[in-house]
Amino acid sequence: MESNGSKQGWWSRNWKWFVPVVCLGALVLCIGCIVLLVVVIRGASSEIIKSTDVCQIAMTQLQANAQAVEALGTPVEIGAGVGGSYEVTGPSGSADLSIPVSGPKGSGTLYVVASKSAGIWRFDVLELAVEGVAERIDLLAGR
Repeated sequence: MESNGSKQGWWSRNWKWFVPVVCLGALVLCIGCIVLLVVVIRGASSEIIKSTDVCQIAMTQLQANAQAVEALGTPVEIGAGVGGSYEVTGPSGSADLSIPVSGPKGSGTLYVVASKSAGIWRFDVLELAVEGVAERIDLLAGR
């Protein structure tokens, strides 16, 4: 003889665990999509900043500095995670960037603060902070 409980349908027997699992799964999926979107946007903006003229000028100055080359070695490459602000409107603009750099001898961060006027970038700060070294290398010294 069967009891009334065994004649219940699948939904009646399993809804108590099924609903929370589906809700939790949907929440995890949504959070994962948001994280992925943030990573993609951050990576794309980092790549855009790497290709800007101010970033290229700063890297040229870095590679031309004997102290920086001695600290990092050659070739020096831009790493992931370029950050800061960059805004250009026609011939004017501003940049305040931190650019992770590395070479065969070491790594560090290139700090750039610059303004663009009449189509020309003027650097207020262009310094290399080498990991493990207290003093920054001023790439504008002696100019």
